[in-house]
Amino acid sequence: MKFPKVHSLKEIADIIGCEFVGDANFPVSGMNEIHVVEPGDIVFVDHPKYYDKALQSAATIVLINKKVDCPEGKALLISDDPFRDFNKLTKHFKPFTPASVAISESATIGEGTVIQPNVFVGHNVTIGKNCVIHANVAIYDNAVIGDNVTIHSGTVLGADAFYYKKRPEGFDKLLSGGRVVIGNDVCLGALCTIDKGVTGDTTIGDGTKIDNQVHVGHDTVIGKKCLIAAQTGIAGCVVIEDEVTIWGQVGIRSGITIESKVEIFAQSGISKTLEGGKQYYGSPAVEAREAMKQMAGLRFLPEIIQKLK
Repeated sequence: MKFPKVHSLKEIADIIGCEFVGDANFPVSGMNEIHVVEPGDIVFVDHPKYYDKALQSAATIVLINKKVDCPEGKALLISDDPFRDFNKLTKHFKPFTPASVAISESATIGEGTVIQPNVFVGHNVTIGKNCVIHANVAIYDNAVIGDNVTIHSGTVLGADAFYYKKRPEGFDKLLSGGRVVIGNDVCLGALCTIDKGVTGDTTIGDGTKIDNQVHVGHDTVIGKKCLIAAQTGIAGCVVIEDEVTIWGQVGIRSGITIESKVEIFAQSGISKTLEGGKQYYGSPAVEAREAMKQMAGLRFLPEIIQKLK
Protein backbone atom coordinates (compact mmCIF):
# COMPACT_ATOMS: atom_id res chain seq x y z
CA MET A 1 0.00 0.00 0.00
CA LYS A 2 1.47 3.31 -1.10
CA PHE A 3 0.68 6.50 0.79
CA PRO A 4 -0.84 9.47 -1.07
CA LYS A 5 2.46 11.29 -0.57
CA VAL A 6 5.92 10.56 0.84
CA HIS A 7 6.13 11.12 4.59
CA SER A 8 9.14 11.60 6.84
CA LEU A 9 10.17 9.03 9.43
CA LYS A 10 9.31 11.50 12.19
CA GLU A 11 5.82 12.07 10.79
CA ILE A 12 5.13 8.32 10.84
CA ALA A 13 6.57 7.99 14.36
CA ASP A 14 4.28 10.80 15.53
CA ILE A 15 1.21 9.06 14.07
CA ILE A 16 1.82 5.90 16.09
CA GLY A 17 3.57 7.56 19.04
CA CYS A 18 6.84 5.66 19.02
CA GLU A 19 10.61 6.22 18.97
CA PHE A 20 12.62 6.03 15.78
CA VAL A 21 16.20 5.29 14.75
CA GLY A 22 17.48 7.13 11.69
CA ASP A 23 17.28 10.52 10.03
CA ALA A 24 14.06 12.32 11.01
CA ASN A 25 13.55 13.16 7.32
CA PHE A 26 14.10 9.58 6.12
CA PRO A 27 11.47 9.03 3.35
CA VAL A 28 8.53 6.68 3.93
CA SER A 29 6.31 6.01 0.91
CA GLY A 30 4.17 3.05 1.98
CA MET A 31 3.63 -0.05 4.12
CA ASN A 32 3.48 -3.71 3.15
CA GLU A 33 3.74 -7.30 4.28
CA ILE A 34 7.17 -8.83 4.01
CA HIS A 35 6.49 -10.84 0.82
CA VAL A 36 5.62 -7.71 -1.20
CA VAL A 37 7.76 -4.94 0.37
CA GLU A 38 9.72 -2.45 -1.73
CA PRO A 39 12.20 0.30 -0.85
CA GLY A 40 10.34 3.06 0.96
CA ASP A 41 7.93 0.62 2.63
CA ILE A 42 7.38 -0.11 6.32
CA VAL A 43 7.36 -3.76 7.35
CA PHE A 44 6.51 -4.89 10.88
CA VAL A 45 8.08 -7.66 12.93
CA ASP A 46 7.33 -8.67 16.52
CA HIS A 47 9.13 -11.98 17.01
CA PRO A 48 12.92 -12.56 17.26
CA LYS A 49 12.60 -15.52 14.90
CA TYR A 50 11.80 -13.10 12.05
CA TYR A 51 14.02 -10.13 12.94
CA ASP A 52 16.73 -10.95 10.39
CA LYS A 53 14.23 -11.62 7.62
CA ALA A 54 12.57 -8.23 8.17
CA LEU A 55 15.84 -6.33 8.58
CA GLN A 56 17.29 -7.86 5.41
CA SER A 57 14.11 -7.45 3.35
CA ALA A 58 13.58 -4.86 0.63
CA ALA A 59 11.70 -2.67 3.13
CA THR A 60 13.72 0.34 4.24
CA ILE A 61 11.73 1.03 7.41
CA VAL A 62 11.27 -1.72 10.01
CA LEU A 63 8.61 -1.43 12.71
CA ILE A 64 10.11 -3.58 15.47
CA ASN A 65 9.66 -4.24 19.19
CA LYS A 66 13.35 -4.15 20.16
CA LYS A 67 16.28 -1.81 19.59
CA VAL A 68 18.69 -3.57 17.25
CA ASP A 69 21.56 -2.52 15.02
CA CYS A 70 20.05 -0.69 12.08
CA PRO A 71 21.28 -1.89 8.67
CA GLU A 72 22.83 0.75 6.45
CA GLY A 73 20.31 2.62 4.34
CA LYS A 74 17.39 1.75 6.60
CA ALA A 75 15.49 3.20 9.55
CA LEU A 76 13.67 1.74 12.55
CA LEU A 77 10.42 2.48 14.31
CA ILE A 78 10.64 1.15 17.88
CA SER A 79 7.27 0.02 19.24
CA ASP A 80 6.20 -2.05 22.22
CA ASP A 81 3.52 -3.59 19.96
CA PRO A 82 4.27 -3.48 16.20
CA PHE A 83 1.08 -5.38 15.32
CA ARG A 84 -1.06 -2.75 17.05
CA ASP A 85 0.86 0.12 15.46
CA PHE A 86 0.71 -1.39 11.97
CA ASN A 87 -3.07 -1.37 12.45
CA LYS A 88 -2.90 2.29 13.53
CA LEU A 89 -1.20 3.14 10.24
CA THR A 90 -3.82 1.22 8.25
CA LYS A 91 -6.60 3.11 10.05
CA HIS A 92 -4.83 6.40 9.37
CA PHE A 93 -4.13 5.91 5.67
CA LYS A 94 -7.05 3.64 4.67
CA PRO A 95 -9.87 4.44 7.13
CA PHE A 96 -13.20 2.67 6.74
CA THR A 97 -15.81 5.01 5.26
CA PRO A 98 -19.45 3.89 5.64
CA ALA A 99 -21.61 3.86 2.52
CA SER A 100 -24.99 5.54 2.32
CA VAL A 101 -26.03 4.34 -1.15
CA ALA A 102 -25.93 1.03 -3.02
CA ILE A 103 -23.55 2.33 -5.68
CA SER A 104 -21.01 4.88 -4.47
CA GLU A 105 -20.82 8.17 -6.30
CA SER A 106 -17.04 7.72 -6.44
CA ALA A 107 -17.34 4.43 -8.37
CA THR A 108 -16.50 4.39 -12.08
CA ILE A 109 -18.55 2.04 -14.27
CA GLY A 110 -17.67 1.47 -17.92
CA GLU A 111 -19.86 1.70 -20.98
CA GLY A 112 -22.12 -1.27 -21.62
CA THR A 113 -21.80 -2.70 -18.12
CA VAL A 114 -25.01 -4.10 -16.57
CA ILE A 115 -25.57 -3.85 -12.82
CA GLN A 116 -28.44 -6.08 -11.65
CA PRO A 117 -30.65 -5.26 -8.61
CA ASN A 118 -29.30 -5.31 -5.06
CA VAL A 119 -25.65 -5.04 -6.08
CA PHE A 120 -23.39 -3.06 -3.72
CA VAL A 121 -20.50 -1.11 -5.26
CA GLY A 122 -18.22 0.61 -2.73
CA HIS A 123 -16.12 3.75 -2.76
CA ASN A 124 -13.50 4.23 -5.49
CA VAL A 125 -14.41 0.99 -7.27
CA THR A 126 -13.56 0.80 -10.97
CA ILE A 127 -15.56 -1.51 -13.25
CA GLY A 128 -14.64 -1.78 -16.93
CA LYS A 129 -16.72 -2.03 -20.10
CA ASN A 130 -19.31 -4.67 -21.03
CA CYS A 131 -19.40 -6.39 -17.64
CA VAL A 132 -22.41 -8.15 -16.09
CA ILE A 133 -22.72 -7.94 -12.31
CA HIS A 134 -25.60 -10.16 -11.19
CA ALA A 135 -27.94 -9.58 -8.26
CA ASN A 136 -26.67 -9.45 -4.67
CA VAL A 137 -22.97 -9.14 -5.52
CA ALA A 138 -20.96 -7.04 -3.04
CA ILE A 139 -17.91 -5.17 -4.32
CA TYR A 140 -16.01 -3.51 -1.47
CA ASP A 141 -14.08 -0.25 -1.64
CA ASN A 142 -11.17 0.25 -4.06
CA ALA A 143 -11.73 -2.93 -6.09
CA VAL A 144 -10.65 -2.84 -9.75
CA ILE A 145 -12.53 -4.92 -12.34
CA GLY A 146 -11.52 -5.14 -15.99
CA ASP A 147 -13.57 -5.38 -19.19
CA ASN A 148 -15.95 -8.20 -20.17
CA VAL A 149 -16.16 -9.59 -16.64
CA THR A 150 -19.14 -11.63 -15.38
CA ILE A 151 -19.78 -11.94 -11.64
CA HIS A 152 -22.63 -14.19 -10.53
CA SER A 153 -25.03 -13.71 -7.64
CA GLY A 154 -23.87 -13.65 -4.05
CA THR A 155 -20.17 -13.24 -4.76
CA VAL A 156 -18.20 -10.92 -2.45
CA LEU A 157 -15.08 -9.06 -3.59
CA GLY A 158 -12.93 -7.43 -0.93
CA ALA A 159 -13.79 -8.97 2.44
CA ASP A 160 -11.07 -8.70 5.09
CA ALA A 161 -8.07 -10.99 5.30
CA PHE A 162 -8.31 -13.89 7.76
CA TYR A 163 -5.25 -12.77 9.74
CA TYR A 164 -5.17 -12.72 13.55
CA LYS A 165 -2.67 -12.46 16.39
CA LYS A 166 -3.40 -14.58 19.45
CA ARG A 167 -3.39 -12.61 22.67
CA PRO A 168 -4.29 -13.65 26.25
CA GLU A 169 -7.66 -11.91 25.94
CA GLY A 170 -8.45 -13.40 22.50
CA PHE A 171 -7.63 -12.89 18.83
CA ASP A 172 -6.54 -9.47 17.56
CA LYS A 173 -7.34 -8.79 13.90
CA LEU A 174 -4.81 -7.38 11.44
CA LEU A 175 -6.72 -4.72 9.53
CA SER A 176 -6.91 -4.97 5.75
CA GLY A 177 -6.11 -1.94 3.59
CA GLY A 178 -5.46 -3.66 0.27
CA ARG A 179 -7.56 -4.27 -2.85
CA VAL A 180 -9.03 -6.91 -5.15
CA VAL A 181 -7.94 -6.56 -8.79
CA ILE A 182 -9.75 -8.57 -11.47
CA GLY A 183 -8.43 -8.70 -15.05
CA ASN A 184 -10.30 -8.74 -18.36
CA ASP A 185 -12.56 -11.60 -19.54
CA VAL A 186 -12.83 -13.15 -16.07
CA CYS A 187 -15.90 -15.08 -14.92
CA LEU A 188 -16.64 -15.54 -11.20
CA GLY A 189 -19.34 -18.03 -10.22
CA ALA A 190 -22.02 -17.63 -7.58
CA LEU A 191 -21.15 -17.33 -3.90
CA CYS A 192 -17.40 -16.87 -4.38
CA THR A 193 -15.40 -14.93 -1.78
CA ILE A 194 -12.30 -13.04 -2.86
CA ASP A 195 -10.54 -11.41 0.13
CA LYS A 196 -8.63 -8.18 -0.37
CA GLY A 197 -4.94 -7.90 0.38
CA VAL A 198 -3.72 -6.83 3.80
CA THR A 199 -1.71 -4.03 2.22
CA GLY A 200 -1.33 -5.19 -1.39
CA ASP A 201 -3.62 -6.70 -4.00
CA THR A 202 -5.43 -9.99 -4.39
CA THR A 203 -5.26 -10.49 -8.15
CA ILE A 204 -7.08 -12.65 -10.71
CA GLY A 205 -5.56 -12.57 -14.18
CA ASP A 206 -7.10 -12.14 -17.64
CA GLY A 207 -9.27 -14.96 -18.94
CA THR A 208 -9.48 -16.94 -15.70
CA LYS A 209 -12.77 -18.73 -14.98
CA ILE A 210 -13.82 -19.56 -11.42
CA ASP A 211 -16.75 -21.84 -10.53
CA ASN A 212 -19.27 -21.43 -7.69
CA GLN A 213 -18.32 -21.36 -4.01
CA VAL A 214 -14.60 -20.81 -4.41
CA HIS A 215 -12.63 -18.95 -1.73
CA VAL A 216 -9.50 -16.93 -2.56
CA GLY A 217 -7.48 -15.69 0.42
CA HIS A 218 -5.73 -12.36 0.89
CA ASP A 219 -2.81 -11.33 -1.33
CA THR A 220 -3.15 -14.40 -3.51
CA VAL A 221 -2.17 -13.93 -7.15
CA ILE A 222 -3.95 -16.05 -9.76
CA GLY A 223 -2.55 -15.91 -13.28
CA LYS A 224 -4.11 -15.85 -16.74
CA LYS A 225 -6.45 -18.45 -18.25
CA CYS A 226 -6.81 -20.59 -15.13
CA LEU A 227 -9.81 -22.87 -14.44
CA ILE A 228 -10.84 -23.34 -10.80
CA ALA A 229 -13.79 -25.62 -9.99
CA ALA A 230 -16.36 -25.45 -7.20
CA GLN A 231 -15.60 -25.49 -3.47
CA THR A 232 -11.88 -24.98 -3.88
CA GLY A 233 -10.29 -23.13 -0.95
CA ILE A 234 -7.13 -21.12 -1.56
CA ALA A 235 -5.34 -19.63 1.45
CA GLY A 236 -3.60 -16.25 1.55
CA CYS A 237 -0.36 -15.35 -0.22
CA VAL A 238 -0.56 -18.17 -2.77
CA VAL A 239 0.82 -17.68 -6.29
CA ILE A 240 -1.02 -19.60 -9.02
CA GLU A 241 0.70 -19.15 -12.35
CA ASP A 242 -0.90 -19.14 -15.83
CA GLU A 243 -3.11 -21.89 -17.29
CA VAL A 244 -3.49 -23.88 -14.08
CA THR A 245 -6.52 -26.19 -13.74
CA ILE A 246 -7.85 -26.92 -10.24
CA TRP A 247 -10.79 -29.31 -9.90
CA GLY A 248 -13.41 -29.34 -7.15
CA GLN A 249 -12.84 -29.29 -3.39
CA VAL A 250 -9.08 -28.74 -3.56
CA GLY A 251 -7.47 -27.12 -0.51
CA ILE A 252 -4.28 -25.05 -0.91
CA ARG A 253 -2.17 -23.84 2.04
CA SER A 254 -0.71 -20.37 2.29
CA GLY A 255 2.58 -19.10 0.95
CA ILE A 256 3.20 -21.62 -1.85
CA THR A 257 3.37 -21.47 -5.66
CA ILE A 258 1.43 -23.55 -8.18
CA GLU A 259 3.52 -23.30 -11.32
CA SER A 260 2.16 -22.90 -14.87
CA LYS A 261 0.01 -25.57 -16.53
CA VAL A 262 -0.41 -27.70 -13.42
CA GLU A 263 -3.59 -29.78 -13.17
CA ILE A 264 -4.82 -30.67 -9.67
CA PHE A 265 -7.39 -33.46 -9.38
CA ALA A 266 -10.48 -33.08 -7.18
CA GLN A 267 -10.29 -33.28 -3.35
CA SER A 268 -6.51 -32.90 -3.24
CA GLY A 269 -4.65 -31.14 -0.44
CA ILE A 270 -1.73 -28.97 -1.55
CA SER A 271 0.93 -28.41 1.11
CA LYS A 272 3.98 -27.39 -0.94
CA THR A 273 4.97 -25.71 -4.20
CA LEU A 274 4.06 -27.77 -7.28
CA GLU A 275 6.31 -28.02 -10.34
CA GLY A 276 4.72 -26.82 -13.56
CA GLY A 277 3.27 -28.92 -16.37
CA LYS A 278 2.29 -31.93 -14.23
CA GLN A 279 -0.83 -33.54 -12.78
CA TYR A 280 -1.27 -33.96 -9.02
CA TYR A 281 -3.63 -35.86 -6.74
CA GLY A 282 -3.99 -36.81 -3.07
CA SER A 283 -3.54 -35.23 0.34
CA PRO A 284 -0.77 -34.34 0.62
CA ALA A 285 -0.72 -34.26 -3.19
CA VAL A 286 1.87 -36.12 -5.24
CA GLU A 287 2.12 -36.64 -8.99
CA ALA A 288 -1.15 -38.21 -10.07
CA ARG A 289 0.42 -41.29 -11.66
CA GLU A 290 2.25 -42.07 -8.41
CA ALA A 291 -0.90 -41.46 -6.37
CA MET A 292 -2.87 -43.93 -8.50
CA LYS A 293 -0.15 -46.57 -8.05
CA GLN A 294 -0.30 -46.10 -4.29
CA MET A 295 -4.08 -46.45 -4.25
CA ALA A 296 -3.89 -49.60 -6.37
CA GLY A 297 -1.25 -51.04 -4.02
CA LEU A 298 -3.50 -50.52 -0.99
CA ARG A 299 -5.95 -53.06 -2.39
CA PHE A 300 -3.36 -55.77 -1.84
CA LEU A 301 -2.64 -54.75 1.77
CA PRO A 302 -5.17 -57.16 3.44
CA GLU A 303 -3.74 -60.07 1.46
CA ILE A 304 -0.17 -59.14 2.43
CA ILE A 305 -1.12 -58.82 6.12
CA GLN A 306 -2.84 -62.23 6.00
CA LYS A 307 0.30 -63.83 4.58
CA LEU A 308 2.41 -62.32 7.36
CA LYS A 309 0.28 -63.85 10.11
